[in-house]
Amino acid sequence: MSFKLTILGCNSAIPTIDKSPTAQLLNVNERFFLIDCGEGTQIQLMKNKIKSQRINHIFISHLHGDHYFGLIGLINTLHLLGRTKELNLYAHKGLKQIIDLQFQASNTELKFPLFFHPIPPDEEKVLFEDESIVISNLILKHSIPSSGFLFKEKKKTKNIIKAKIEEYEIPIAQLSSIKNGADFKSKEGKIIKNKELTTIAKSPHSYAFCSDTTLVEENIATIKGVTLLYHEATFMKDLVEKARQTGHSTTIDAATMAKKAKVKKLVIGHFSSRYNDLEELLAETKSVFTNTYLATDGSTFDFDTI
Repeated sequence: MSFKLTILGCNSAIPTIDKSPTAQLLNVNERFFLIDCGEGTQIQLMKNKIKSQRINHIFISHLHGDHYFGLIGLINTLHLLGRTKELNLYAHKGLKQIIDLQFQASNTELKFPLFFHPIPPDEEKVLFEDESIVISNLILKHSIPSSGFLFKEKKKTKNIIKAKIEEYEIPIAQLSSIKNGADFKSKEGKIIKNKELTTIAKSPHSYAFCSDTTLVEENIATIKGVTLLYHEATFMKDLVEKARQTGHSTTIDAATMAKKAKVKKLVIGHFSSRYNDLEELLAETKSVFTNTYLATDGSTFDFDTI
């Protein structure tokens, strides 16, 4: 089982030789969720040996080009490679019109179903849910409607010790209730406590993605205690006025969010191209929240080690 985040792009609006625009791949037990799709994302997927055909859900935070300009190319590649499995796209409603127009202009009819799920600009809701994960949007504050995303793994059931199943001849029909905490009554009438039969499952992981945005105090309660918070830190603190004017955050904003929400680990990204030495941004963020790391292209964060 796995829960890993791979950074495909960490820069803001303008790509550089070594830093691509925003894109991330979240691997939840070998199911792939793509978060944003800046220019060159499919190249970054190849570089990181991630099979794009395994992506079934794509989440786009907002309609500034550095967060979705790679999308049409990725969709077209999947089409040319003969994909037939459905693809689900979650974004603000304007993106559907953009995609439809691009394929209309090129007279392209996709070989696979593309389902568009509009994200409400002023309401937080569950976007996707299955037996193991819940994904919802966060309302951010930017120059245009922008959404963050919260990925929450559902609470896992306990693990039954296989040797105990044989020892007490536990019927298959009772395994589910034992996994959920029930004791077991043997044939002889003896009560076997659940703690003797099971081991505690790992705590569920959670991931919050917040870009592009200013610091949103209202989201602190929602993301409180998440395993990993990704928060944009476009500027250092001396450019706080520019950050406010453009709807972005500083290093101190990101660190303040992490500290107040009591998250386990903070990863900063969406760096302005003016910064050649990202260690300066890291040091400034750590002055407020120590457990901070840089989101650099190709870096991977394993939630099991956090």
